[in-house]
Amino acid sequence: MYFGRVNQFGSNPYETSRTVSRIIIHPDYGHPPFDKDIALVQLSSSVAFSDYISPVCLAAAGSVFDAGTESWVSGWGSLQSDGPVPDILQEVMLPVVSNSDCFKAYDGVLEGGISNNMICSRHDDKSISPGDSGGPMVSRKGSLWIQSGISMFSEEVGNNDIKYPSVFIRVSQYQDWIKSNLGSNQPGFVEFNEASKSSFNLLLLPLSLTFSFIPFTFSLHLTF
Repeated sequence: MYFGRVNQFGSNPYETSRTVSRIIIHPDYGHPPFDKDIALVQLSSSVAFSDYISPVCLAAAGSVFDAGTESWVSGWGSLQSDGPVPDILQEVMLPVVSNSDCFKAYDGVLEGGISNNMICSRHDDKSISPGDSGGPMVSRKGSLWIQSGISMFSEEVGNNDIKYPSVFIRVSQYQDWIKSNLGSNQPGFVEFNEASKSSFNLLLLPLSLTFSFIPFTFSLHLTF
């Protein structure tokens, strides 16, 4: 796995890499509505943070991401249908969509529908795309970045016609599962809500500046 990479095919002077020593897959992975397609990756050794490799906190149980909450998604997914992947890491702001609106959008389209283990976002002409699965969706709380979701899929109709919201695994739903699979090196979970997103508490920061476990998803790219 690569850290500090921005250019997928060119030079990355601040990049470092680690091999994977273990993958822990959720026991209910692969079952509709695919809302448990999450895994933990254990690295061969810890990664030191720097100006170019920074940590992200994980959304704690009880976090609330209201409709309209600004969220940022990054990845190397294709920029157009059946198009090539970009060289440079891409980023887009996608406001959160309520689960009720997301459920209505996918009603009759997605087997199992949208569950509480998912979180959705949408922009009029932007979405995640093939190649983005497993990437983070993050929101800002003071000086902290908090990961709310893990990219799963979106569905396009027509040429660049974004009809359906982008769908993500809701990280806060898996706090207990993540913690139960880790030892003493626990990640930093931070509760997010609109009322407290501008506040900052030093006690919420993880004390360690190294890590060896990373949550991500094995989600499939769904087509309908």
